[in-house]
Amino acid sequence: MAMTDGEVEPGGRPGPGPLLLGVRHHGPGSARAVRAALDAARPRVVLIEGPPEADALVPLAADADMRPPVALLAHAVDEPGRSSFWPFAEFSPEWVALRWALAHDVPARFIDLPATHSLAWERGEGERDRPDTQSDGAGPGGLPPAVRLDPLGVLAEVAGYDDPERWWEDVVEHRGPGPRDPFTPFTVLEEAMAALRETYGTGGHDRDPVREAHMRLQLRSARKEFDDDVAVVCGAWHVPALRWRTTVTADRALLKGLPKVKAELTWVPWTYRRLSRAGGYGAGIDSPGWYAHLFGVPDRPVERWMTKVAGLLRAEDRVVSPAHVIEAVRLAETLAAVRGRPLPGLGETIDAVRAVMCDGSDVPLALVQDRLVVGDALGEVPRAAPAVPLQRDLERSQRRLRLRPEAGERELELDLRKETDAERSRLLHRLRLLRIPWGDPVASRGSTGTFRETWRLRWEPELSVRVAEAGVWGTTVLAAATGKAEADALAAQTLAEVTALAVLCLPAGLGDALPTVMRVLADRAALDTDVGHLAQALPALVRSLRYGDVRGTDTAALAEVATGLAERIFVGLPPACAALDADAAAEMRRHVDAVHGAVGLLGETLVKPASPASQKPSVSPMSPVAPALPGTPPGGHRGLRVRWQGVLRVLSGRDSVPGVIRGRAVRLLLDDGVLDQDEAARLMGLALSPGAPPADAAAWIEGFVGGGGGGMLLVHDERLLALVDGWLTGVPAEAFTDVLPLLRRTFAAYEPGVRRTLGELVRRGPRERGRGAAVAEGAPGFGSGLDNERADAVLPVVRLLLGLDDDRETTTVNDLAEVGT
Repeated sequence: MAMTDGEVEPGGRPGPGPLLLGVRHHGPGSARAVRAALDAARPRVVLIEGPPEADALVPLAADADMRPPVALLAHAVDEPGRSSFWPFAEFSPEWVALRWALAHDVPARFIDLPATHSLAWERGEGERDRPDTQSDGAGPGGLPPAVRLDPLGVLAEVAGYDDPERWWEDVVEHRGPGPRDPFTPFTVLEEAMAALRETYGTGGHDRDPVREAHMRLQLRSARKEFDDDVAVVCGAWHVPALRWRTTVTADRALLKGLPKVKAELTWVPWTYRRLSRAGGYGAGIDSPGWYAHLFGVPDRPVERWMTKVAGLLRAEDRVVSPAHVIEAVRLAETLAAVRGRPLPGLGETIDAVRAVMCDGSDVPLALVQDRLVVGDALGEVPRAAPAVPLQRDLERSQRRLRLRPEAGERELELDLRKETDAERSRLLHRLRLLRIPWGDPVASRGSTGTFRETWRLRWEPELSVRVAEAGVWGTTVLAAATGKAEADALAAQTLAEVTALAVLCLPAGLGDALPTVMRVLADRAALDTDVGHLAQALPALVRSLRYGDVRGTDTAALAEVATGLAERIFVGLPPACAALDADAAAEMRRHVDAVHGAVGLLGETLVKPASPASQKPSVSPMSPVAPALPGTPPGGHRGLRVRWQGVLRVLSGRDSVPGVIRGRAVRLLLDDGVLDQDEAARLMGLALSPGAPPADAAAWIEGFVGGGGGGMLLVHDERLLALVDGWLTGVPAEAFTDVLPLLRRTFAAYEPGVRRTLGELVRRGPRERGRGAAVAEGAPGFGSGLDNERADAVLPVVRLLLGLDDDRETTTVNDLAEVGT
């Protein structure tokens, strides 16, 4: 299309027509050029690429509390998850134009397609009935719909560059001194983009004709109001389309019938990390931190950059001196000269830093890339910016608890015995329940107590959308989390879903939601007949009971449900363990281990007194004088454990139960002291008898000595080791290869020292164990009783551990046992 207005007068402002300033989004060179062009042209109105609904938010850009990077957030009112962002950095040309207009009391307006249409378009609504967007306004060329043209990439290739970023730095960011016509860069870039549009049409950006039609309509409206004293700041790709001669009727036809949704807009903080291409932003750049440096420093950008790098590396305890900085600057300038570049660019500075400051290593260089080249800056917006009530409540909580959102990742250690830390924990747990993952819990270093939590925090801009989505559940974090928990409980289909929800509710302190969640949990547990599901749910519930101690949470309802689950598991487990294949048996063994630990923890919880914050006279189940919980057997935890031990006895002696489960049941009984070593040896002898299938016997061994402590059991009880050794030597050759994988998997899990000790014991063979050791019948080489002389050798160490006085006349291990008792 022929261009009419905007012919450039030599050495001055373009001729009649609007001033069209085509820019690269987030380019510091473009930002400086825009500021210079606006200072020279002094337009009466500035039109900027962006959603027109944001015009009411423009004055906030001048607020003292507004600190980029920030973004315009638009979201659908009825579906907040449907959203779009328009980011701005300090070096963004659009931001510079916005601030220039506010500083010079000039109206600033956004002219892109309204968000009410673009948000509806995000879901493809109305696509099938759209007019042919290629039929009007596009050049003769075009690309297949799946191909999207990168204009800078094409121009860089034509200029002989293989890297668009390097080409842009050389021709824009590194412009040297010379005639400083502020309009020439825009004229040259417009000519290049016009040639591309003539060749490639929309370049695969099929929605651009609709957007550009709206921009032309807004431009016509501004020209009627301000004549030609209008400046437009938009992507350089769109400038030729704004020059095309089209009719108002044709442009309105492209906009007719567009889908619509009701939209709301506000300012939200943004980060350099999300401004980069690596963060998934389509119009992003590779090095926002580097570009911010180029835009912000008054002079000597390379020297100042190297100084920043040196400061960062010194903060990480690397030896970097001023001599390193000088040498790195010299090397960067030399590399630029060798490569034919006007000034050192990011590539030259990175190579110089790697060689001089990082000793050729990419490990410290990765820190420079992350902290400086990309950067972790997080913007701020004023409190006057529109926000949903939930966002306001979250901000108040953040200020009150001194939890400042940060773009960088950091760990937060919480001591739940302190009120402030306990409130921080509740806030983070409530946000997780609302699907706002500001923090993720991680393992605490140096402590496994329930009074300590560690969180890994990082605030991402997308969390603002999550907050808007969660606003439908309530106006405060507590109310929203309560409403969400109740709704999720009623919508849950499985016992595992409700269990996970109950586990979240307790540390989040959602006392109002717990009755609903507990009722649904009890209903699901009553209807679920799968013992595996019950066994999965019980440990999580029992672990959650611990929060009643340090958080002051009343866990009576949860303890009642957990006790009922345990009872149902006791009844259903033996039949569920019959006739299982190897994989199912291995999974059931894990369930048995989990239930065993849960029963022990549940019993301890039921007899613990409540913390003062949660005690209620004659009501609290945690109180020492409280009545027994419904469903709790006589004797409390001891009754539960006794019945569980009875279940283990049944499993250990039932032939229809797989060997891995029978062996595990014997081991758990032995560890609890319910089964003595003689009985355990007898059961092992039966399981390893010649009549037992080798594969079943190997599975029994895996269940008995597999897992934690199994190796030490064999080391200290050589009778059991002798039984295993004797059985193994008697396995027929044809069956040995079948049982070898099971045995290898079992013994490979032991610590190297345990395996070495077992090997030495087997190599040595049975022998007498010292003076006074009798030989046991049927197991040569093993003592039948305690060797007091050898046991007395450890008395000094044991007395030291027990804190006994040196003058106490404790001379034998029996005396010491009485003291311990």
